[in-house]
Amino acid sequence: MTGKSDATNGLWALNVQSVSRPGSLSIHVADQLETLIVNGEIPVGEKLPTESGLCDSFGVSRTVIREAITHLKSLGLVATRRGVGTTVLRNTALEAMPANRICPTTVEDILHVLELRLNLEPAAAELAALRHNDEDRRILRDRHEAFIRARAEHSQARTEDYEFHHAIASATHNPFFKSLYEQLSQSVIPRAKLMSIEINTSATDKYLSRVEDEHAAILDAILARDGEAARTMMHQHLNRAWHMYAKFQES
Repeated sequence: MTGKSDATNGLWALNVQSVSRPGSLSIHVADQLETLIVNGEIPVGEKLPTESGLCDSFGVSRTVIREAITHLKSLGLVATRRGVGTTVLRNTALEAMPANRICPTTVEDILHVLELRLNLEPAAAELAALRHNDEDRRILRDRHEAFIRARAEHSQARTEDYEFHHAIASATHNPFFKSLYEQLSQSVIPRAKLMSIEINTSATDKYLSRVEDEHAAILDAILARDGEAARTMMHQHLNRAWHMYAKFQES
């Protein structure tokens, strides 16, 4: 169906289809909007319709629209400013897929773990921002630098990824966050579940560059003691991963 918005001082048609097929509704919405942006049908600098307009166009709830916009933000395609709306920043996604294909049962396991992390780690990042001490700051920086070195050495940086997130859990100074993370071990890192034949080696550096940038944003928010920003950056980091791996399940 077609929806219209005058968000940019002029009506323009948004040609999308109502979402009714099985699977994650937010993925279907995000995929259609991403296609419109990449194809130039929503130009760089243009604003998306309002939430209510998008709800009407796609026939979905505000929650679905917000999740879809969060995914587009994680790809670097759009940015949202309060009182202004959501604006297209670029027409090429920053995402690179870490695997060529993944076993369906492995994808299911990854999504279950990411679902758990989405409900725990944003809160942990916020607490870490509010509670960390000087030693935590040193460890967090060290872990981030270790990830950067591992990436430079062209490894999968699985251990370094885990240790960065573990350092955040430790910086909450809530022992149960730390013990839970240790029980999950490196299995919380999706790449740890991939077999070597599944890994897309040509895209690894680009993918890990995206992860590095997200880690840096999380770290900056924590060190600035900005709990709200730390929570948001962690949610975007994990939400981007969830949507990306969900695409393997959709296919």
